[in-house]
Amino acid sequence: MDIAVNWVALKTLVRKEVIRVARIWVQTIVPPAITMTLYFIIFGNLIGRRIGEMGGFDYMQYIAPGLIMMSVITNSYGNVVSSFFGAKYGKHIEEMLVSPMSNATIIIGHVAGGVIRGLMVGALVTMIALGFTSLSIEHPLVTISIVLLASIVFALLGFANAVFAKKFDDISIIPTFILTPLTYLGGVFYSITLLPEFWQKVSLANPILYMVNAFRYGILGVSDISIGYAYLIVVTFVVGLFTMNLMLLNRGIGIRE
Repeated sequence: MDIAVNWVALKTLVRKEVIRVARIWVQTIVPPAITMTLYFIIFGNLIGRRIGEMGGFDYMQYIAPGLIMMSVITNSYGNVVSSFFGAKYGKHIEEMLVSPMSNATIIIGHVAGGVIRGLMVGALVTMIALGFTSLSIEHPLVTISIVLLASIVFALLGFANAVFAKKFDDISIIPTFILTPLTYLGGVFYSITLLPEFWQKVSLANPILYMVNAFRYGILGVSDISIGYAYLIVVTFVVGLFTMNLMLLNRGIGIRE
């Protein structure tokens, strides 16, 4: 019975999240598409002509996987943090907490919504990228699995941010001061082999570096880091963040205070 109840609850949550994204598509889908188009024009086309090749590829080709991954990361994160905090702010999170659905179902439902939005935007940005350069997927399994895992990681991180947030300003702190710097320093626009040895080692502490490079390996077949190690890092984050979020909900931290 519990499995049936949670399955219905999960489908309902996912449906709500998808409808939410579709209803406000002008806010959820269009802005990242416009932003990424500007990135391709400015960094890829204008600046890329002066840079030439990087990693054995045209600069536009080299940054395309990074820009796609960046759009997936930011939108997976943004969807969950805004959706779950909105539920807290509107007080209808209490209805979910007193319902028969498990806390794990609440997390999975919101994360699924974030993943769906992230993948939708990622697919759109990929189509935009194809208008500027040619891309051929060298390793389809790596490409699909790493983009899915990365979107799950940042959807879970967005959930954690929403749990701790007490006001709307709180949901912009991590994206502004942590997520954005890590993204720009995560090898989206350059190979870390261009950095001095010290800064290469510092860069290895950035989890986004592993996601971007693994995704670039899936599409272009080149990477600055070990793909196996990238999977280990990403899976560890998935398990750790899910466990942390489940613990937060079970203890009522940020919810029942």
